[in-house]
Amino acid sequence: MNILLSCGLIFSFTAIVVILLKWWNIKCVGVTPVRTLTFIAILFTSGLDVGLIMFPLTEFGGYANLTDSPEYSFANPLAIEFGYWAFLIWGFYFLTCFYFCIVEPRVKFFELPLVKLINNIVIIGTCAFTAYLLLVNLPWYLPQIGDGESVVPTFYLIVLASIALAVYSSSSMKLLRILSLGSSFLFIALIVIMWFRAYMTDNGNPADFLSSAGLISEYFTNIYQFMLPLNDYHAFYLFWWFSWSIMIGQFTARFVSGIRTWQLLLAMMVFPSIAIGVWFTILYHYHSEGLQIAGFINVMMIVVGILMVVNSLDSLIRLYTDNLNLTVERFGLIPYIVGNLVLMCALTLLFQLDFLKIEWVGALVIGLYFSCFIYIVLKKRHEVASIKGPCEENTLDFEKVKFSR
Repeated sequence: MNILLSCGLIFSFTAIVVILLKWWNIKCVGVTPVRTLTFIAILFTSGLDVGLIMFPLTEFGGYANLTDSPEYSFANPLAIEFGYWAFLIWGFYFLTCFYFCIVEPRVKFFELPLVKLINNIVIIGTCAFTAYLLLVNLPWYLPQIGDGESVVPTFYLIVLASIALAVYSSSSMKLLRILSLGSSFLFIALIVIMWFRAYMTDNGNPADFLSSAGLISEYFTNIYQFMLPLNDYHAFYLFWWFSWSIMIGQFTARFVSGIRTWQLLLAMMVFPSIAIGVWFTILYHYHSEGLQIAGFINVMMIVVGILMVVNSLDSLIRLYTDNLNLTVERFGLIPYIVGNLVLMCALTLLFQLDFLKIEWVGALVIGLYFSCFIYIVLKKRHEVASIKGPCEENTLDFEKVKFSR
C-alpha cells in the first residue's frame, strides 16, 4: 500500500509543478464564484474537520517519544504536527481545485459512468469517516460524560445531531455559506481566547508565542522529509488527505473567484497554513506548560470541532447528492434529510466496527489520479494542451451564488 502511496505523492507534486510552469498566470473562474474571503472560508472549513481541534493535544507526546519513534528525531513535535496538517499537503487541494475548475470541463473524465460511481463512493465513505472521527474522539474531550475512554450513548446522539445538521445545511447554499463563515469566525475567536489565556495570564509572556512559533521553521528546513511517508501513522494521514483531496477540489472549484493560478496556490496553501500554525503553536504551549483545558474553553473547542464536522459533511453531502441527482428538488426536503441521515449513520457505524478503512478510500483516489492522467494522454491531450484560460461559460458574476439553491 505504501508503494502506491509514494507513487501517488510523487505524481501529485510533479503535476503541481507542471501546472505552475504551463498555466502560472491564467485566470481561474468557478461556476458560481464568490468573493475571495468567502472562498478561503469555505476552503478552510470544508477542507478540515474535527481532527484539527482534537488531534494535536493527543499527538505531541507521541512525536516527542523518540525511543518508540526515532524517525521523528529530525524535528520538534510542533513542526511534525504542522507537517502532518499544513502547507505541502494543501497542495493536493490546489491540484484538484485547479483540475476541476480549468481542466475537467474540457476532459469530462468524471462524467464517465464507472468513474462517477467510484468518485461518489469515495465521497460517501469519507463523509462517514469524518463523523466516525468525531465519535471516537469525544470521550477524550468530554470525560465527564463517560469514563474518558468508552463511547457512550450520549456521544452517539451528539454525532447523530451533527450529521442531521449537516444534511439540512447541505440542502441550501445560503445555509452552507453562513455556517462556513460563522465557524471560521468562531475558530478565530477560540484562537484569540486561548492565546490570551496562555500568554497574557498565568504568568504568561507574549514573547513566548513567537519563540514557540519559531519551532515551526524546522518543518520548512526539513520539508523534503514529509514528501514520502515517514511511518505507518504518517501514511494514514497521507491516505486521509488523498481521500479528501478529490472531493474538496470538486467542491471548491465552483467557488473560485477569478484569481490567477499562482494566487490560487497561495490561497490554498499559505492562508490555511498560517491559521493552522498559530493554532498549533498555542496548543503546543498548553501541552508543554501543562496548562489545563477545561470549562468554557473545553466546551468552545467541542463546539468549534462539531461545526467543522458539519461544514465538512455538508459540503461533501452536497457534492454527492448533486452528482447522483439525489436532490431536494427531486425528492423533497424530508426524504432528502431522512435518506442521507440513514446512509451516513450506517456507514459511520461500519467504520466504528472496523469494517471500513480510510486507507482503502485514499488508495481509490490515487487510482483515480493515475486513471485520469492516462485518459488525458490517450484521448484529451490536445484539448488540455490548448487551454489558455477559464471556460467561456464561467463568468465572474458574484451574484450567481445568491440564486443557487
